Amino acid sequence: MPLRAVGPSRTSLGAVAAALAAALLVACSPVQSTAPNAGAPSTDSFGTPVDTAKAKPGGTLTIALSAEPDQLDPSLSRSLYTRYVMHTMCEKLYDVDQDTKIVPQLATALPQVSADGLTVTIPVRENVRFADGTPFDAAAVKTTFDRNLTTATSPRRSELGPITKVEATNPTTVVVTLSKPFAPLTAALADRAGMIMSPTALQALGEKFGTAPVCVGPFKFAKRVPANSIEVVKDPNYYAADKVLLDSITYRIITDAGIRAANLRSGDAQVADTLSTQDAPALRGEQGIQVLESNSLGYQALTINIGNVAGLGQPLGDKGTPIAKDPRVRKAFELALDREGLVRTVFGGIHSPACSPISPDSEFTSPAAQACTPHDPAAAKALLAEAGAPVPYPLTVTVTNAPDALRLMQALQATVAEGGFQLTLQPVEYSSLLDQQDRGEFEMLQLGWSGRIDPDANITNFVGTGGGQNVAGFSDPALDALLTSARTSTDQAERVRLYGEAVTKLQEADPIVYLYRQRNLTGVAASVSGVQVFPDGVIRVAFAGRTS
Repeated sequence: MPLRAVGPSRTSLGAVAAALAAALLVACSPVQSTAPNAGAPSTDSFGTPVDTAKAKPGGTLTIALSAEPDQLDPSLSRSLYTRYVMHTMCEKLYDVDQDTKIVPQLATALPQVSADGLTVTIPVRENVRFADGTPFDAAAVKTTFDRNLTTATSPRRSELGPITKVEATNPTTVVVTLSKPFAPLTAALADRAGMIMSPTALQALGEKFGTAPVCVGPFKFAKRVPANSIEVVKDPNYYAADKVLLDSITYRIITDAGIRAANLRSGDAQVADTLSTQDAPALRGEQGIQVLESNSLGYQALTINIGNVAGLGQPLGDKGTPIAKDPRVRKAFELALDREGLVRTVFGGIHSPACSPISPDSEFTSPAAQACTPHDPAAAKALLAEAGAPVPYPLTVTVTNAPDALRLMQALQATVAEGGFQLTLQPVEYSSLLDQQDRGEFEMLQLGWSGRIDPDANITNFVGTGGGQNVAGFSDPALDALLTSARTSTDQAERVRLYGEAVTKLQEADPIVYLYRQRNLTGVAASVSGVQVFPDGVIRVAFAGRTS
């Protein structure tokens, strides 16, 4: 059942909270401010490597996940929650450490790049086997590259850039040939594009690989109960199996943050992801529980459907709505936003406002990349009038039915009303939201991105023409030219400048309206050691162990 905005009112978010609570569905959490002194601590807590003196071999670790992962297929997956699970099963050519530096994983060293930037040589491990017992080698790496590059629906295609050829020149050497230099390649290989899949399993399963994925990892896939749980078990074929303590890991899907916190407190779960900002302050001080937290590289945002009329990857068309056709209507919506008020009231200041896909913690940040449209409801109404759009402007927003997401959007309904927008919310399950966005069955939707260390992966795939996750159906040749120049440059200063210009161009068109930057909040029980969460947001538990 859609949620409709209450009538126009003053936008002091604290004042509207009580009125909203009475008007909304019983199943939804009311808009309310987190404790005023909650905030984010001054230092990050990433967790520490396992304490082998305390951790015991064996046992099961239960992780409470806030949403169900999508396909367990590195070529096709787009969900952060899938990355959590795949981290234990599918090692990558490269990984990132807590300082967001790229480090080798299945590769043995960082790539060697030719002077012209067109040839990239990657050395890979030897004496490694996939979970099905078949050998991992350079030929297997080539098979994965080829699948990522040729699968029509793969988001990895645009992530990997202008590759013209991939060769396995010997069992431990992969050579990638590019038509143009591509600076983000190594960073892309530190994520799903670098997860190497078993060629034998790929041949046997084809498009159904995600139903029984086979990679190199500390754990291997055991079973999945849709909308309930995913289980992985220790892989005896893993090259460092002696360092793996746990027998199995069970990921339980628990969408309600309060229930995740309750499971953590009771011991039914030893790890809980995406703690609510309403629960995190109390959990920080509870004996036997640690809260791992750090600033995210990603963002939460609102995507506007501009031209996705036939589905992702299909020809763009005309949605026929003023907000799709006229950037003035989209800019009016951004002017109606009170980002500071939203994060203060809904999240108690733990999260932070975001106006850009580039994190202020990134080495690619700049004043241009962090520029922000001010909250100005009067200017929003004036711009709507200039565009000839109706006031109030009716707008339907598709959102997940997670309580925190609903609290945010309920507050958003109130704050944009003064700027001339009347929002109707359509809550759906997370997996349904992913399907609807791909099909183009939305006017506006609220969804986030966990972020990558190279800004190309936070921008080009989402707003570049033909990008693998460009569900907005947006196309701007001028922006494309900036993004192409940025991804083909190897000069850091030039890339910083170009991404600043790209953000300026994005804010002129507003296909995506950025809302806030999420702080990674993960609860960990004292009965487990070795859980770590870095700024990329991935919960690392592969080498954790039970202490009791």
